[in-house]
Amino acid sequence: MPDTPPVRRRAATAACCLALAALAVSTALTVTGGGTLGHRGPLYAWYPVDALLFALAVALLRRVPARRAGRLVLAGSVLVAAAALLAPPRSSDDAYRYVWDGQVQQAGLSPYAYAPDDPALAGLRARAPGLFPPGDGCDGWDERRAAAGFCSRLNRPNVPTIYPPVAELWFAGLHRVAGGWGVRAAQAGGALLAVATTGVLLTALRRRPGAPGRALWRAALWGWCPGVAVWAVNDAHVDALGALLMVGGLVLAGRGRAGAGGALLGAATATKLLPALALPGAMSGLLARRPRPRDAVLPLAALGALALGYLPYVLASGAGVLGYLPGYLREEGYDQDRIDRFGLLRLLLPDGLAPYGAALVLLALVLHVLRRGDPERPWRGALLVTGGALLTVTPGYPWYGLLVVALVGLDGRWEWLAVPAAGQLVYLLGGGAQQAAYAAALAVVLAGVAVRRLRPRPGAGAPAGVPEGLPAGAPAAVPADAPPGAPAGPSATNGRGGRRAGTPRPGR
Repeated sequence: MPDTPPVRRRAATAACCLALAALAVSTALTVTGGGTLGHRGPLYAWYPVDALLFALAVALLRRVPARRAGRLVLAGSVLVAAAALLAPPRSSDDAYRYVWDGQVQQAGLSPYAYAPDDPALAGLRARAPGLFPPGDGCDGWDERRAAAGFCSRLNRPNVPTIYPPVAELWFAGLHRVAGGWGVRAAQAGGALLAVATTGVLLTALRRRPGAPGRALWRAALWGWCPGVAVWAVNDAHVDALGALLMVGGLVLAGRGRAGAGGALLGAATATKLLPALALPGAMSGLLARRPRPRDAVLPLAALGALALGYLPYVLASGAGVLGYLPGYLREEGYDQDRIDRFGLLRLLLPDGLAPYGAALVLLALVLHVLRRGDPERPWRGALLVTGGALLTVTPGYPWYGLLVVALVGLDGRWEWLAVPAAGQLVYLLGGGAQQAAYAAALAVVLAGVAVRRLRPRPGAGAPAGVPEGLPAGAPAAVPADAPPGAPAGPSATNGRGGRRAGTPRPGR
């Protein structure tokens, strides 16, 4: 067979398709192979295989022609998500709470007002055997005995919900559309969210300035990611909804649509609170220039969407809309009296000072983005703040990193995937792995930054006035509407589309 460019492109596409098929099979075996949070051995075996196949498939995708890459990324996202639907949740029971909260709202009650074990809800529990299994066994990995004696698949059945209002609206919508499916409805919703986010990423990357289509492979960093398949689809975490809204908000903000972008970011924050970390990215470069009245549009729109989401639940439950959030923070080791998080900072600071150190690190990252961030690429600043916050706080739940995976899908800085990977290690191995896992993730991120700084940029060293990509000595293009004698190439502008002072304007 002749070794010609078309043949090589077809071979690259075929190899990528094979790697993608292998990834889908591996994902299916991961969720159907008997591994659960209560029986972790198979998960230890399959997760590394998934990660290696993912890396191989993405590496091969970069050799696929751009005109085929987009369709392949979307098809692969559907395939991997479908594979993750082949079994009930394997490593988290949060989705059962989602189903319960939807059922409670369908009954006209507020999930912030009643704990699942409340005697007033005995009738609802009796109509949900998938959530409260009858019988005396109660020995499954996702089952526990409530204080009242019944068996529950809901974790913490003695406390009201913790989830913010947009998440609750999502749960209510799932119950209304597919309430009879139980937890499978939440999984199907997670698959739709995962694929929809891939579609939004592809749309944004197609419209990328400079080289449209050449960055489509980045969307596979989300759409084919094994973590997305496990956390967003099989375990059905609502963080996927927050990631979708956050990506949409940042893309709109980068195009100058501050009101719509802010509203989506506010809705994302009202889904899981963590997307609030992306707000500084949406305001990148704000402190690098004089303030303008329209600078307030985005934060006000975000605040308005957040308030609007909470309003009906505040009217129904008052201050109870905080749910179990304060207790959760204490339980998870963020409380001043019981510090179990901030693992990297606790290597440098006494435990009692670690939360203050974390606040200073986060403040420094936010100020850096507001001062030095690129307003045309707000996701880059959002990735720095969000990923930096997770490295600082060192959470034990990997699905918090879904936001990071989505931002990597926009920005392409794959080294940040080490952060949710560290969360996965801590989740499986326990808190004893916290410092080592996140230290390794920080090392990967810093290595990626160093490599990018040392790598020569395309066009670096080209003589002044010669656009990137043209050989030295090649004539630079003169705009068609330029007057006679106008300078050629980028020397006539400031590099961002603005005209330098003293440069004659074209005639109108």
